[in-house]
Amino acid sequence: MIREAATNQHLTVVSAVGVENEAGLPFAGLHQLLRPLHAEMAKLPVSHQRSLRAAFGQEDGSPDLYAVALAALQLVGEAAAVRPTIVILDDLQWLDSCSADVLSFLARRIGSDAVLVLGAARAGSEDSARRAGLPEITVEPLDEHAAAALLEAQPPLLSRTVRQRLLGQAAGNPLALIELPRAMRQSTDRVVEDFPLTARLEAAFAARSAELSEPARTLLVVLAADVTCDAGRLLRAATELAGTPVGTAHLQEAIDVGLVEMAGPLLRFRHPLMRSATYVRASLTLRLGAHSILAEVLAGFPDKQLWHRAAATLGTDDAIAAQLEDYAQRSRACGAIMAAVAALDRAAELSERPDRTTALLLHAAELASETGARREAVDLLDRADLSVLGPIERARLAVVEEVVAFQRYGDSDRRIRELVDIAADVHVAGNTDLAAGILWCAAARCSSQDAGDVARKDIAAQLDALGLPAHDARVLAVGALSLPWERGHGILAQLEQLDPDRTDVATLRLLGYAALFLGDFRRGTAYIDDAAAISRSEGRLGLLSGILGAGNWTRIWLGDWDTVRAESEEARTFAEENGQEFYAATGRANLAMIAALRGESDLATDHLRAIDASPLAAGMRCIQIAAQQTRGVLLLLDGRADDAFAALTRVYDPTDPVSHPMQCWWVAPELADAAVASENIDVARELLADLPILSKRVPTSMLLAVDEYSRAVLADDDHADAAYTAALNGSAGAWPLYRARLQLHHGRRLRRLRRTSQAREPLREARDTFDALGADPWAQAARNELRAAGESSTRRCATARDQLTAQELQIATLAAEGLTNRQIAERLYLSHRTVGSHLYRIYPRLGVTRRAELAGAISGIS
Repeated sequence: MIREAATNQHLTVVSAVGVENEAGLPFAGLHQLLRPLHAEMAKLPVSHQRSLRAAFGQEDGSPDLYAVALAALQLVGEAAAVRPTIVILDDLQWLDSCSADVLSFLARRIGSDAVLVLGAARAGSEDSARRAGLPEITVEPLDEHAAAALLEAQPPLLSRTVRQRLLGQAAGNPLALIELPRAMRQSTDRVVEDFPLTARLEAAFAARSAELSEPARTLLVVLAADVTCDAGRLLRAATELAGTPVGTAHLQEAIDVGLVEMAGPLLRFRHPLMRSATYVRASLTLRLGAHSILAEVLAGFPDKQLWHRAAATLGTDDAIAAQLEDYAQRSRACGAIMAAVAALDRAAELSERPDRTTALLLHAAELASETGARREAVDLLDRADLSVLGPIERARLAVVEEVVAFQRYGDSDRRIRELVDIAADVHVAGNTDLAAGILWCAAARCSSQDAGDVARKDIAAQLDALGLPAHDARVLAVGALSLPWERGHGILAQLEQLDPDRTDVATLRLLGYAALFLGDFRRGTAYIDDAAAISRSEGRLGLLSGILGAGNWTRIWLGDWDTVRAESEEARTFAEENGQEFYAATGRANLAMIAALRGESDLATDHLRAIDASPLAAGMRCIQIAAQQTRGVLLLLDGRADDAFAALTRVYDPTDPVSHPMQCWWVAPELADAAVASENIDVARELLADLPILSKRVPTSMLLAVDEYSRAVLADDDHADAAYTAALNGSAGAWPLYRARLQLHHGRRLRRLRRTSQAREPLREARDTFDALGADPWAQAARNELRAAGESSTRRCATARDQLTAQELQIATLAAEGLTNRQIAERLYLSHRTVGSHLYRIYPRLGVTRRAELAGAISGIS
């Protein structure tokens, strides 16, 4: 329900109330909320106007949810540019899911726009994912004195006994203190019943309706069945249902007893409990009749009409179930995933055949899993009769379970065998693509957790049985994750020859993951960046959070820390908004390492603590090893070399949950550093003994770099010069962080051998690189070594990086590349006015006065 925008010379106020029986209609709440801002829509780009009109059914199209969200953000921003705007949302728990997602998106991104968003939800409503990151205020009950004063002001007068009893029962609830006395008009000595407060209030509201005439009560039942229906249609429906004329006089009866009020062309209950009391206490016959008649009078609104027909149906009805399934397809096409889930759920209830019911529930669970709605997906699957599933449906079920019930299968090898068997069955059934998808799920467990040799070979054998071409992205990705050492060399050769379609997100992701897992970081990052750009342009934020989280861990070692910080913050934010706990943890892992390398130990520790608290991260070795590597860096930079070495050696114990069969080798440089500092060089050499062989079997840049690095750092004096020369001129020397650390080690060693003049040059280069990266602890170590070598070194000058947030630096960089404010806003999902405000604050910090000067200022901190 909506209250029209209230405007004056100072403020614009728009408001909406969630409606329970509109929860399945995509964008219904948003349409009502933004309708008063229609005049501002002409200021938006045409693409935004089309997104909103398509969402509201005003023109054909299937708008993406986040395209609508960005358009809504810009529309509210335009209104705020005219006068400050307040957005008020009540009963959030009943807002349709699309509107709720859009409005939570808007609330997080209003930035510096003159917009205030206020929302209210019932205590205990389960929408924590949408509220994540937004400030919350719990409205506490009135205290004893305030409650007594409020009750005293209510008619009728109550006896002292009843008054005290009511105060105790109301427990400070102001609605109860206002409404319960009105229900006791007939007898001030009436005893207040002992039953739950909501039930008491509903009973009080129902008692008030007993004063009405039969036609007026019928009108209330029709209104309770559809509170968004205009008054004219309500009166026509009530007349048909009552079998007698129902007119404005009956409407006035309901207004006079305080149950309803007019809001423009609409009639509304004064409180949602009044609606539920009216609806629940009406007879089943009356409720079914109301929905049936409303379906007739709402012939011009086919979606509403369909839901009323479904509500008017007892038992099963395959025809309506089919219509709901079609509605679900249309809802999904416009990004209204949870509306599609609700339609499929109701269609399952109406379906006559058990196998059809299960198929609909499975489809609903698949859609719910796409949005991260794990609890809803599990509930749908629990209600399905899985015994009727064929091989194709069992495979689809397995994919959903891998998303929503991953931890249910703690034994990785056992689950992999199940997935391989399912893939075999579905391949025999003729669906090779689905079989490949199942094998990808199995291979992903090898990456995120671990697997024994037998399980890995089973995956590869079944992959070969599919008969897919050797260059197929699925073959390369599954092969890389399941048998990296056996197939890695051939996969790298295929990647070298490929020229994939740069618009195919699925293929780019798979190729990117294959390259990154094997250690081909530059190629893998290029694929991932292309996939991220497409996902960003299409508004697929759930997919984007995973891509950014995976790709940016590897970018750390390439030295692009500012991008890592900005994109990992984005990934974490998107993941938390979408309830994607795994991707939120990967984003935090990236941020923890960046903070550790920059000497921000408290921030790094906070991120690690959040990872430890995540139940989903507990069994994920890919996350645990990243966190352990960060702990090792923190201990090493804190001067606790023995503790650092002990922490990092755990990575090489396959039975330790912080170990990982591929990523353990990526930790070799940190292990070597800790070994030298703690005088455990021989132990480190033994732990890394296989690395030279492995780096030849899979000669990727990462494996070659860490092998060269660790061999140089751990070399004895007789072989060190040659080892450092090889490393600095090889793969390790091409990566800024490793090169600078090698130079620091080499300079320190040369100084220890009293080759002081030779030591200064690598130490100077190391210092400058660390300064450019913002690696303050390492830069300070290089300065200390230079001082010991007899050369003073000025402290690093503060740069813009020290003053700009990750998002501000991202905005400044994009502006320097020539993007307009609107283009930056669309890329980062912000209001273009927020982008302008950020740039207004950024200019003086960078010492520039106009956009054209940004490129030079940014290049000075890169």
